[in-house]
Amino acid sequence: MQPYTIYQVDAFTDHLFGGNPAAVCPLQQWLSTETMQQLAMENNLSETVFFVQQNDIFHIRWFTPELEIDLAGHPTLAAAFIIFTELQYNKETIHFESKSGSLYVTKKEDVLQMDFPARAPQPANPPVALIEGINIHPKHILKSRDYLLVYNTEDEVRKFKPDFEWLNKVDTLGFIVTAKGNDCDFVSRFFVPNSVIGEDPVTGSAHSSLIPYWSKELKKDILVAKQISKRGGTLWCENKGNRVVISGKAILYMKGFFYL
Repeated sequence: MQPYTIYQVDAFTDHLFGGNPAAVCPLQQWLSTETMQQLAMENNLSETVFFVQQNDIFHIRWFTPELEIDLAGHPTLAAAFIIFTELQYNKETIHFESKSGSLYVTKKEDVLQMDFPARAPQPANPPVALIEGINIHPKHILKSRDYLLVYNTEDEVRKFKPDFEWLNKVDTLGFIVTAKGNDCDFVSRFFVPNSVIGEDPVTGSAHSSLIPYWSKELKKDILVAKQISKRGGTLWCENKGNRVVISGKAILYMKGFFYL
């Protein structure tokens, strides 16, 4: 059996047991999609990220315990953290290639800045199962990859309780719940139907939709966001039109091996 190195990183936090944990698996060449999916299921974290370096480009893929997804923020941050700190990559910016195109992560002291495509949400007519599956009706419902539910207050976001018996019937990767923040520009939570994840602690990719929305609403391009899950996380955000910058910190929790 061959050993493969695996790391576990807490992303969007500067302390252990905060932010969102991700498994990071550097590879010399791709494993089969089936094997990577089985590894993600075995790790049982919201995402496991795999990457293969070819010259100065890192090809990256993300898996939840159930399926491969096209864009994921916190595992990208975690992967960049490992490339910079454990693999000793000595350039300022990492170039990732993914199913969502080119992604870039730049290191500025202990902060990692991710350059992602923007996904501006548009007004949407929600299905009945969505309305039945939430305990507080939002003031706006929009959609990009995920449904975006906008509330009046941070308190409503904190009191939001999903009913997955209904939400599991909705065809979407996730539900973003958001409002203006009390001590930041905006807060959010992220819920994943049909998944062992339930509530994702800190969701970078959701901010590809949150940043363009709140930038327009608040009439500012530089924003500070907090995801107010139990673990919690802080994100520094910038709207750049068709791109967004999502920044955060990360910390190493564990390093080991898996054997195939």
